[in-house]
Amino acid sequence: MGTGARRVAAAALAAAVCACLAAAPPAPGAGLAAAAFLASPAAALQAAGQAVAPAGVPGALAGGDGAAAGENAAPEAGGAAEDARAVQAAPAPEAGSGAEDAPAAEAGGTPNAVPALAPLPNSSDPAALLPLPADAVPEGMAPLTQRFYTQDVGGQAVAVGAGVIRNCTDLTNAQVAAQAGGPLPFAVELGAGEPQVLIMHTHATECYEDAERSWADPAASARTTDTARNMVAVGAAMARVLNEAGICTIQDTTLHDYPSYTGSYAASNATVRAYLARYPGIKIVLDVHRDAIGGADGSRTKPVFMWNGLKCAQVMLICGADNGGNLPNYQQNLCFAAAWQSAMATVVPGLARPCLFDYRYYNQDLTTGSLLLEVGGHGNTLDEAIRGGELAARALAALLGAG
Repeated sequence: MGTGARRVAAAALAAAVCACLAAAPPAPGAGLAAAAFLASPAAALQAAGQAVAPAGVPGALAGGDGAAAGENAAPEAGGAAEDARAVQAAPAPEAGSGAEDAPAAEAGGTPNAVPALAPLPNSSDPAALLPLPADAVPEGMAPLTQRFYTQDVGGQAVAVGAGVIRNCTDLTNAQVAAQAGGPLPFAVELGAGEPQVLIMHTHATECYEDAERSWADPAASARTTDTARNMVAVGAAMARVLNEAGICTIQDTTLHDYPSYTGSYAASNATVRAYLARYPGIKIVLDVHRDAIGGADGSRTKPVFMWNGLKCAQVMLICGADNGGNLPNYQQNLCFAAAWQSAMATVVPGLARPCLFDYRYYNQDLTTGSLLLEVGGHGNTLDEAIRGGELAARALAALLGAG
């Protein structure tokens, strides 16, 4: 059997197994043409249905209730990568949780160098953005702008293969480069009969603009419990891509930030531990969010790039550094972040903003493949975000040998 045939067989097996594990309909979009999905992925997902968490694991949801979250939280001023309230002290390990860190490296791990990856076909300059609609900003509304984020972060830039890490720690750039240069600390099994990847959402109610405009409502919270419009829809698109590539992936749809935003990271910590106890073969845990880039006046900026003539949300990985012993094995996650960052820069030029390496916790002590992924910001549309999430998943599949 040729390589292509083996990959097709592995993809079919993984998709079937994960569908059974999730007790859900077939993987969303399985019968959709790629061009149709990219043209309007939000509509495609709503038409095809979404994967849900396996029965018996916290937070299984078949769909949203369509109600607004009602938090009316103000956007994070100044474009902070993640709300400072989310940076919490590491919880004490739970006895018998089964969520202890995996060994530093497993035999057969994939190196983080990705010279063999080939870019996906693209017919446009990622930075050549189509203009926003020329509509006037209504009274009481705030300007919405778009920006293509380059890899230029000045003296904080650390090159990792084809990508860049933004070093916001006390470590020198040379130290970060050395620590990020190791192999992946895990080996994902293609066509496995059990989950290899868990996608979840600490702030699942985060959402996007409902249409592309030159303005935004500064009073809008950019949150909703409707899982067809919030981060659950983006995670479903990513899970579909990975499952179709033969990487068995499950998604948890719990709204950890609803009805209360406070304590959302403690809630998602418990959820991830439950999945790891039930499925110890999980190697990667992705906490998928969206950013909030804007000003004190309510203005919003969406990170965006062009891909085959369509606007797609740029994405940003966040990897935490150890702060007083809360992430003793952070270097392993950093190797994963560096590898994925380089893969995105190679396979989908323009997709990734520089990876943020900072003193953040985000439950990244639970596995050696735990990262937070920001998909666009609250100025992007849902379609742009789903396209960006799908492309990030394609790059991850390529890194793991399934692309």
